[in-house]
Amino acid sequence: MGDEPRARALDNTDRSLIALLQQDGRASFTALAKAVGLSEGAVRQRVQRLLRDDLMQIVAVTDPANVDLTRQAMVGINVDGADPRDVADKLSELENVHYVVLCAGRYDLLAELVCRDDDHMLEVLGDEVRKIPGVSGTELFVYLKLAKQDYSWGRLTA
Repeated sequence: MGDEPRARALDNTDRSLIALLQQDGRASFTALAKAVGLSEGAVRQRVQRLLRDDLMQIVAVTDPANVDLTRQAMVGINVDGADPRDVADKLSELENVHYVVLCAGRYDLLAELVCRDDDHMLEVLGDEVRKIPGVSGTELFVYLKLAKQDYSWGRLTA
C-alpha cells in the first residue's frame, strides 16, 4: 500500500469550516457553528478530524521582515550523483530552509531560504546548502519585494 497520502473528499461543511478558519484561525467553535449551521460539538469534532487527518493546519504566520529576517530567496538546485529525494530530506533539516520542492525542469529542487541579511544568506548557501552531498549547482533568486503571500489555496468555499 505504501506511505502515499490518500486524498479525501471534503464535503461542503468541511470546505466552509476551512475557509472560515483561513480568514480567522482563532475563530471560536461557537462562531463557526453559527456560520455553518451545526452544533458547537459537531463543529469541534469536524475541526479535530480535519486536524488529525492532516487535511489542514492552524498556524501563526509571521512577516519575516518584522522579526529580523530581512533577506529571502528561492534557490534552484541541481542534483548529480544522488537521489534528489535524499537531498530534499537534507535540505528540510536546515533551520533557514522553509520550503523544499522536488520539481521537473531546469532544477531538480527549489528551496526557500529566510535569513537575517546578505552575510547570513551567503553563509547558509555556501556552508550548508552547497555542502550537501549531491548538490552540483545552485542559482539564487533574491526577493526584492513580496507582492503577494496567500495561504488560502483553492478558496475552499462550499
